[in-house]
Amino acid sequence: MNIIDSFFNWDQIAAILPDLILIGLPNTLILAAGAMVLGSLLGIFVALASMSRRAWLRIPARLYVDLLRGLPVILTIFLLGQGLPLMGVRIFDSSYPYGIITLGLIASAYIAEIFRSGIQALPPGQQEAARALGMSHGLAMRLVIIPQGVRNVLPALTNQFIATIKDSSLVYLLGFTVAERELYRIGQDAAQQTGNLSPLVAAGIMYLIITIPLTYVVNWMDRRFKTGARLAAAGEQDTPPLTTTQTVAAQKAEELRGARR
Repeated sequence: MNIIDSFFNWDQIAAILPDLILIGLPNTLILAAGAMVLGSLLGIFVALASMSRRAWLRIPARLYVDLLRGLPVILTIFLLGQGLPLMGVRIFDSSYPYGIITLGLIASAYIAEIFRSGIQALPPGQQEAARALGMSHGLAMRLVIIPQGVRNVLPALTNQFIATIKDSSLVYLLGFTVAERELYRIGQDAAQQTGNLSPLVAAGIMYLIITIPLTYVVNWMDRRFKTGARLAAAGEQDTPPLTTTQTVAAQKAEELRGARR
């Protein structure tokens, strides 16, 4: 009974539930979503820079990714979240935006690698076909390569969103106001006040309510994309080769279209 009372005291859980739903849940989702938007925008540029043939772009991008992926998240939050104001970057009066920026910078390093792997996994023929149509390298990347790469890495990006949601539990170290607290902070404050761990269990349940459905979304997208790839490959194999007559007809049709232009 002592274990149940310490971890599953329903009175304690019921008392903390309104704050978790009305304050903690929105703040957690805002922190994670804001970080993912910032991380995605920055990550795509870092990914393209890391694939550049120019060393002055490629080397700093690789250092950026290695540094932010190699440091512990809690240390990076301290260094960036408290270091930016110390460096004179005092754009915001609250620590809340600095929490979003810090999580976004951390996420951008992982998202850059996700985008890089997704782009490099595309067949070289995609780039060659785009260039054959007269597109410049930049236009081909923007209209052909990057959209296909993003589609390929959607499951990985959703996984990164899940990781960012969980990492948001660490930004309380920057010092948020009562209205800015996320799920973990609310549960921790209540646990310290009552001496009972049930509020932390309630916060953990809220995290599970967010992350478990997203996990199934990732699995569904992964199966969907793999099935689509297999069907496309089967369709290509089942397509019979053009006969000589069909080839000549296609060439004539192309010549007629060219003449009309």
